[in-house]
Amino acid sequence: MTWADEHIRMLQNGDIIQFRPMGNSMKGKIDAGQLVTLRPCRGAGDLEVGNAVLCVVDGKPWLHFISAIKDRKFQIANASGHVNGWTTADKIYGVVTKVEN
Repeated sequence: MTWADEHIRMLQNGDIIQFRPMGNSMKGKIDAGQLVTLRPCRGAGDLEVGNAVLCVVDGKPWLHFISAIKDRKFQIANASGHVNGWTTADKIYGVVTKVEN
């Protein structure tokens, strides 16, 4: 079980969710403890470079950016450009729509 399991389940059910992520990998874009709002992902056509998303890459959940798209795959990276890897649209569960204190 991971920190994201309940968030993913809710997004898969069509819910808009809010939570306060921890960690510094998105510092400057989404700081630790800020309130983020996510809506469910509607598929590959719903996604573009620069979106902050809740996704799974190689079995690990991330709230990071889409940094590239190639052949219907999505490269996931943090705010400083560290690449976590590639994933597919079915492993992208939510798109950040709002970040607030």
